[in-house]
Amino acid sequence: MIITKTPFRISFAGGGSDMAAFYEKYGGCVLSTSISKYMYISIHPYFEADKTLLKYSENELVDSYDQIRHSIFRRVLTDMDIHGVEISSTADVPGGTGLGSSSTFTVGLLNTLYCYKGKYVSKGDLAEMACQVEIEKLGNPIGKQDQYAAAFGGLNFIRFNRDGSVSVEPIMMRKETYKQLEKNLMMFFTGSTRSANTILGQQKKNISQSDKARNLLQMCDLAEQMRKSLQSDDISSFGHYLNEGWMLKKELASGISNPAIDEAYELAMKNGALGGKLLGAGGGGFLLFYCPEERQEQLKQAIGLPAFDFRFERDGTSVVYIGDKYWN
Repeated sequence: MIITKTPFRISFAGGGSDMAAFYEKYGGCVLSTSISKYMYISIHPYFEADKTLLKYSENELVDSYDQIRHSIFRRVLTDMDIHGVEISSTADVPGGTGLGSSSTFTVGLLNTLYCYKGKYVSKGDLAEMACQVEIEKLGNPIGKQDQYAAAFGGLNFIRFNRDGSVSVEPIMMRKETYKQLEKNLMMFFTGSTRSANTILGQQKKNISQSDKARNLLQMCDLAEQMRKSLQSDDISSFGHYLNEGWMLKKELASGISNPAIDEAYELAMKNGALGGKLLGAGGGGFLLFYCPEERQEQLKQAIGLPAFDFRFERDGTSVVYIGDKYWN
């Protein structure tokens, strides 16, 4: 058996600029971090060599690739010509919550399968292959940030160049500042999940509008400002940047926010939060806030939503177990 773990991510600024419709014209960038919540994927030979068993939120036992209902499983297993295996995925966080679950799964699956085949693949190549699977082959209206965040791990400034290339720049800061930033961030589950594709599809169409493109350019500028502040060990304006970015993001497409989310956000801002945002495409999932430690209990009581504990992580996708047979 081989087991991998791949982290989920939270994005602070620049989301949306990682879509080709935008970065091919202007260039894009995001500031994000991976967190200590993971997608675990295991693989081992199946008892019946002519069948493949897939276990996720459903179970699929199939004889051929075209019988697989799960689109990412079907595409990747077909491309890599792997069958006669049992693959299981387990996650710390459900899908549709704004933490990049689809891309985390894709990166983790690719890492697992290449390890099973005994081939080393770099984190950059895993990220790019995951982009090809989700965006080019499956046609999902998403960007590139989630795949690179999941593959590399860590707190990074990720730049999307006009030619399609991507650079990942780790944020260099003092350990004390890094820990304080981590402590000042809080997440709450809104109680609802959603499919990102509808909202992202509308956002993709809207990018051609001058006002939407202007918003994304401002969001990229915010990501640059946040990067410079963190590298100067200054987190005093981090909440302000989050709030400004959220106001811009809400204008990109309908459905990004709703009355319940707006109400929770306003309650948080009145009870200690200095800024925040809804993670992911919008419509549900997790709210992230920047709040000084001394005000956090007040915020928890006021907002009335389940708190979600997390920490930053630095490893990205990794192999956590290889059975003895693979060493013989």
